Amino acid sequence: MTHQQLERTETIRRILAEHGRLNADASAIDDGTDLHQAGMTSHASVNVMLALEAEFDIEFPDAMLTRAVFSSIAMIRSAVETLAG
Repeated sequence: MTHQQLERTETIRRILAEHGRLNADASAIDDGTDLHQAGMTSHASVNVMLALEAEFDIEFPDAMLTRAVFSSIAMIRSAVETLAG
């Protein structure tokens, strides 16, 4: 993982800790862990999305507003990288 990917991952973890309503510590879960199984609700995922948009100065297009995109830290990081360049 590159330095930029590591930084983005830590930012995503912080946002998940603040907005994801997870049953586990966001800093302790694996990048591939299913966030919905870890307790993130649809409502919480919207809050996570809004926080990601503000933090990374991006906008998720409608086509990316799927459960799969917000299913894990790795998937979120991939989406952020796609949108942020």
